[in-house]
Amino acid sequence: MQLLLNGELNADDALAAALAERYGFTPTHAAPADGYFLAFEDGRLSLQQTGDRARVCVDFVDGASAHRRKFGGGRGQPVAKAVGLKGGATPAVLDATAGQGRDAFVLASLGCSVTLIERSPVAAALLDDGLRRAALDADTAEIAARMTLIHADSLQWLLAAAAKSFDVVFLDPMFPEPDKRAKSKKEMAMFQALIGGDTDADALLSPARHIARQRVVVKRPRHAPWLAEVKPNFDYPGESTRFDAYLPLVS
Repeated sequence: MQLLLNGELNADDALAAALAERYGFTPTHAAPADGYFLAFEDGRLSLQQTGDRARVCVDFVDGASAHRRKFGGGRGQPVAKAVGLKGGATPAVLDATAGQGRDAFVLASLGCSVTLIERSPVAAALLDDGLRRAALDADTAEIAARMTLIHADSLQWLLAAAAKSFDVVFLDPMFPEPDKRAKSKKEMAMFQALIGGDTDADALLSPARHIARQRVVVKRPRHAPWLAEVKPNFDYPGESTRFDAYLPLVS
């Protein structure tokens, strides 16, 4: 993956160079003739495609994340209920398939400490930059401080983790092909086309259940099959998605 530098030795270029080194990108001063690349625009890292105006950027400060933080329903949201945010509970959550971090940010905004695992260097870099900007904003700095990003392969990380390391493990694996909801949003379709599906998603469930103290929560499209064909202990259905919950396994 190429990361475009503008050659002006400004703050964006310094950030870009640091991300290129951290995630193994190739710094370049010219956008590729065809394909995907990363670049800073208006101080934000974005995934772009040559000749396309669509942009993918992780933004926890403004836009949809800000609206959800202010008006999303707080602990009444389905993801909050599924994770077990009732009363004053603020479980330690591992989001093992972080993606763009949207649900992780919601949980952190409600008081949870959230560890995010993301194996795609592109997705991890976008998350990294989104968390950097969130940490600099007065409205989101405290939330960002409760979020820890780890760039690693989720399956290998789960297998190596100590038993009962987190209260809740959250899984939201992507299908190999974009679903209907993704196709309706060009930016998400572009993100999924590049990142691809989590082909080892089924293998995540068992190790996740070994390190969870309270439950594993799997986010699925409403009519999708159970992960690994394992029936959940209980679920939280919604209009377009559902949350399947599994009790821990004894090591």
